[in-house]
Amino acid sequence: MDAFYSDRFVLPLPAGHRFPMEKYRMLRERVSVGYSGIRLLEPEPLSDQALAIAHAPDYIRRLATGDLSRKEMMAIGFPWSPQMVERSRRSAGATVMACRAALRDGASVNLAGGTHHAYADRGEGFCCFNDVVLAARMMRDEGRAGRTLIIDLDVHQGNGSAAMTRNDPDIFTFSMHGAGNYPFVKEVSDLDIELADGTGDDEYLGLLDRALDEIKTRFDPQLIIYLAGADPFHDDRLGRLDLTKAGLLARDQRVFDYATRHGLPVAVAMGGGYSRNIQDTVDVHFQTVGCALQHAHF
Repeated sequence: MDAFYSDRFVLPLPAGHRFPMEKYRMLRERVSVGYSGIRLLEPEPLSDQALAIAHAPDYIRRLATGDLSRKEMMAIGFPWSPQMVERSRRSAGATVMACRAALRDGASVNLAGGTHHAYADRGEGFCCFNDVVLAARMMRDEGRAGRTLIIDLDVHQGNGSAAMTRNDPDIFTFSMHGAGNYPFVKEVSDLDIELADGTGDDEYLGLLDRALDEIKTRFDPQLIIYLAGADPFHDDRLGRLDLTKAGLLARDQRVFDYATRHGLPVAVAMGGGYSRNIQDTVDVHFQTVGCALQHAHF
């Protein structure tokens, strides 16, 4: 199974910055020694032309040249740098490459990605380019997968994905997220499930089961892109839910079991994770990669 990484292009952020960039390097290193049968590959950056499948050319240009306003950069949450732009291009490219690999092998993983807060004309919430929408549209344009199901189990709603695909019948967006969490003004996905603070394993898994059953009656995908956020974990600083590592493993297994039953390839993007102990975030992501490896070559 192929896994794609872009942590080589991540620069340290200013002291006190909340985004845990170190998790990407830690996850890659753990995957490299913890799982046999995985090829670690460096992704190619997406060109302006490729990004324009989902993003406004003016936004792409201004982000690439550092011409976004201070307000626009504050919404993204990163300080601008050429390296930040390069990493964003490669992280989005990794999800595109993961989709191609999943369609060949049954499953593949981007060890970053899940930048679902980015809109067509702006970035938000640590997200510059919307990798999942880009990948879904590129698979359609390449004739590889005409219909894509986005299963977004990050604790935060995939607001950018929902807005960008509102009138796109070939992409179904399902987001299960904290009702009172960021973004505080939600978009409308094809299916949204909002969770109260403190939701635990049993309630979460029951709601996921019912959602997957409903999706099967509404949409017939050829590909799943799965945002496997680690931030529903009970000790996540930004999560506000109460899932355990065992509960999150059961979540992953349900998604892959659904894919197996219906003969669907799965491309995984890691999504968020902000645990007080960064090793907990890495643990959750690592077990997701293991589930994907078991699904490969179905």
